[in-house]
Amino acid sequence: MLDEATERAVPAASRDTGAHRLPPPPSALRGRIVVAAVAVGAFAAAGAGQTLHALGSGSDAPAADEITPLANASDGAAAFGVGGTGPAAPQVLPVAKTVDTAGEAQKLAKSARITEDREAAEAEAKRPKFSRPANGTYTSGFGGRWGEMHYGIDIAGPIGTPILAAADGVVIEAGQASGFGLWVRVQHEDGTITVYGHVDTYSVRQGQQVQAGEQIARMGNRGFSTGPHLHFEVWEPSAKTKINPLSWLNARGISV
Repeated sequence: MLDEATERAVPAASRDTGAHRLPPPPSALRGRIVVAAVAVGAFAAAGAGQTLHALGSGSDAPAADEITPLANASDGAAAFGVGGTGPAAPQVLPVAKTVDTAGEAQKLAKSARITEDREAAEAEAKRPKFSRPANGTYTSGFGGRWGEMHYGIDIAGPIGTPILAAADGVVIEAGQASGFGLWVRVQHEDGTITVYGHVDTYSVRQGQQVQAGEQIARMGNRGFSTGPHLHFEVWEPSAKTKINPLSWLNARGISV
């Protein structure tokens, strides 16, 4: 222990004023201590509230660790923040699309017409434009025969054998003809006329449009004939002459 004179000589700042005190904690540690204290206070307050609730509710109050069942599903939903008595979410209703049935029907009809026109054009492009006038045996050609001029070719076959238009054209005559008994004449686009003689029956009329390969009559033995056959001629109106039918057919890819 310092004597009185020595104690007065030692400065006040260097005196041992708290030999048993600890130095203050750093600032980061002080912050953690404050957070811990707040948490401890919160737990203490919660415990006090539970205790007061138990005391005020009597001996039948549930213990702190028990869970009180909810009254219904609505209360349960409300407890988790959904449902409850709050306003429900708006319902999204599907809106039916209005269909113009008349307009749709017109579109379908137009599409069908376009398809039909395209198919007809394709069929027309593929259709043969020339045909052999009848199936049978070639028996006589164009030229002199028995001292006379034979202006056509003969194709023999059974009576009733179909006779076909050699090309597209218009029927200009169907009926009786001198020497032929019955005949049919067809005029074509370029003015050429094809003649079908000695027919037994015909199935076309004057002014009728016919296509190549279409049946126009049946083979017969009418008129001046030596047997059932088709006498086929080709007339060229521009020169007013009858030309060799075999050459005319061959030039169009048809053989007899």
